[in-house]
Amino acid sequence: MKKTEKVKFIIEKLEEFFPEVPVPLDHKDPYTLLIAVLLSAQSTDVGVNKVTPILFKKADNPYDMIKLSIDDIRSIIRPVGLSPTKAKGIYELSKILIEKHNGKVPQNFDDLEYLPSVGHKTASVVMAQAFGVPTFPVDTHIHRLMYRWGLSSGKNVKKTEEDAKRLFPNELWNKLHLQIIWYGRKFSPARGWDIEKDIITKVIGRKLYLTKNVRS
Repeated sequence: MKKTEKVKFIIEKLEEFFPEVPVPLDHKDPYTLLIAVLLSAQSTDVGVNKVTPILFKKADNPYDMIKLSIDDIRSIIRPVGLSPTKAKGIYELSKILIEKHNGKVPQNFDDLEYLPSVGHKTASVVMAQAFGVPTFPVDTHIHRLMYRWGLSSGKNVKKTEEDAKRLFPNELWNKLHLQIIWYGRKFSPARGWDIEKDIITKVIGRKLYLTKNVRS
């Protein structure tokens, strides 16, 4: 199957399985989304969604956040892991938002990626989901599936993002990256994977993955 045919099949199947896709992280505005995405690094969305209501009850904007100490923030977010680094990042980026952006989350990659603890993936999620700018944030699910489906080399997430943007229409990027995440979680996990349930990989996947119950 040619890549163009694979892409068409993927788009159709994902729309069939997930016509509506909620953002996995609970938030109410660009700032709370930024903080939630930052917290999600090497953590589960479920875990993040347990601590953010507690954090945001105390501080759901940068002005209130800097009234807390780094230790205060750390004690709240400790369950998600990497709390010392994340707490410092949250406090420092909140100060920068106040000092340089009037307390608002900037709507461009350069200013977002300048913020402490905010990398390209975090910036991409915020640009896509808060501001509607076409981006293609690549998480572990997307990186895994793009390789399983023979659409990327699996070399690194940067290459995966480049391939995804080259292959899929940009008007679909913001929804499609969420659809792939939900699909990966439900039908094509890294562990406990059953190809009989993973219809997309079963039809278009690399030969390596076409044997029942192969693990990756």
